[in-house]
Amino acid sequence: MLRKRDIEIEVITTLPNRYAGFSAEAPAFEQDGNVTIHRVALPAHESGMADQTRAFGAFYRAARQLVRGRQFDGVFATSSRLFTAFLGARIARSLKVPLYLDIRDIFVDTLNDVLPKKVTWAASPVLNQVERYTFNRAGRINLVSEGFADYFRSRYPNTEYRWFTNGIDQEFLNATPSEVRNLGGEGKLSILYAGNIGEGQGLHKIVPLLASELVDKAKFEVIGAGGRLGHLTDACSSAENVTLAPPVSRSELVDAYRRADVLFLHLNDYEAFKKVLPSKIFEYAALGKPILAGVGGYAAEFVREHVSNAEVFEPGDVTGAVAAFERLSLREEPRTDFISRFARVQIMNEMADDIVSFMQDSKRELMRGAQGG
Repeated sequence: MLRKRDIEIEVITTLPNRYAGFSAEAPAFEQDGNVTIHRVALPAHESGMADQTRAFGAFYRAARQLVRGRQFDGVFATSSRLFTAFLGARIARSLKVPLYLDIRDIFVDTLNDVLPKKVTWAASPVLNQVERYTFNRAGRINLVSEGFADYFRSRYPNTEYRWFTNGIDQEFLNATPSEVRNLGGEGKLSILYAGNIGEGQGLHKIVPLLASELVDKAKFEVIGAGGRLGHLTDACSSAENVTLAPPVSRSELVDAYRRADVLFLHLNDYEAFKKVLPSKIFEYAALGKPILAGVGGYAAEFVREHVSNAEVFEPGDVTGAVAAFERLSLREEPRTDFISRFARVQIMNEMADDIVSFMQDSKRELMRGAQGG
């Protein structure tokens, strides 16, 4: 959406690298009209902290090198991990330009729940300092979840905030049903999860037990990879109704959604995850299928308020999950109101306007300050 404005945009990102066993082709350099894209090659890595640290180090060095000695009017950084936002803050400071952050997770809060206490005790002073540096440097911050509000406003009260949520990508909009269709029939129902398989999702704690409870009614398909795949594989070794598959392309993912009867979502039972709003909700909702969601906090409130034919249960609660499954209506139907409100094109248009307005206002303020000096 930014590219439609009368501005020059330079993007620094990575070559596709999320999973060591799956890669998608993309050029390292691309020029398309007013958009220049640099894609940095990272070393192959799994989902472990050490591997991710090395990968980010490579990206950090490459990004700093790409902007060295050049002029820009502002920096926009989108980050589910704190250190990408930190990189944006460092670049903005070195260039002496305004910074707009798009934040999709509370990194420090999440690590305090996920990592062992000894590790967080040692790392917290450094991480808190990095967070303060990063968010105090930003002139405006977009938060994708209203569940983040208390955390940020209590720590960074002088920052301007925006609330542009995740949205539905065009691939999933193209796959929305146009009419109501009954699901199921002969045989077991197909329950699908597709995405990351990490500590944050906690699939190894819920899928084996839930599959056992529903063995006569449903089969599970899990598509993805991540740091807890081994745990999930071991836990499901004797489950006759669980299939695990590696990550797939976007087009194959849409096909998998279309084949499924029920779409499954789960977050681990950590305090930090009560604040998040998973982007997976938007993908699932677009497909019109029943949704079984093991989420708490703001995500649970959002699903109950905005997503029809979706049932929520407390994370890790197998009994609650079975009861929620039984309450689902086994039909596929368009969620017209949801799609109208959360199509990404509309949200991103509004956000693009906000980014440009912020950069222009900041530039004018800098110019007035220079003239006054």
